Amino acid sequence: MSQIHEVFPYLRVKNAVAAIQFYSRAFGGVEQFRLTEPNGRIGHAEVKIGPATIMLSDEYPEYGMLGPTADGTTSVVLHIHCDDVDRLFERAIQAGASVVRPLTNQFYGERTGTVRDPFGHQWLLGSPIEALSPEEMQRRLTALFNA
Repeated sequence: MSQIHEVFPYLRVKNAVAAIQFYSRAFGGVEQFRLTEPNGRIGHAEVKIGPATIMLSDEYPEYGMLGPTADGTTSVVLHIHCDDVDRLFERAIQAGASVVRPLTNQFYGERTGTVRDPFGHQWLLGSPIEALSPEEMQRRLTALFNA
């Protein structure tokens, strides 16, 4: 099997220019570059968020390449770990994200909340609040179901 070097989330959006601006305001994203067609449609762009690179493009309906549906349905959630989730969560809201799930301390040792960006993608934002072994997380999950 070939050696895997990296895995990149590749997002499709209805307005890639606006998405790049949002990811900059909400998450401190830094645009690395973009490839733009003569008609202005972005065929490919890369934005660095922390140590990760997010790739994105405008939608290409003629090839069946679409972003999340208008009703907010998406099968992928992007998870950002950070030092101060309360601050990042508020920053995302101020930039135009909507709350899917408010910030809550979780049984698995993280404080998390989920937002939906203006382009339909969901982002799970989290900060560690305690270090737990997988066994302790499982014990706590089991206890939740037995309560």
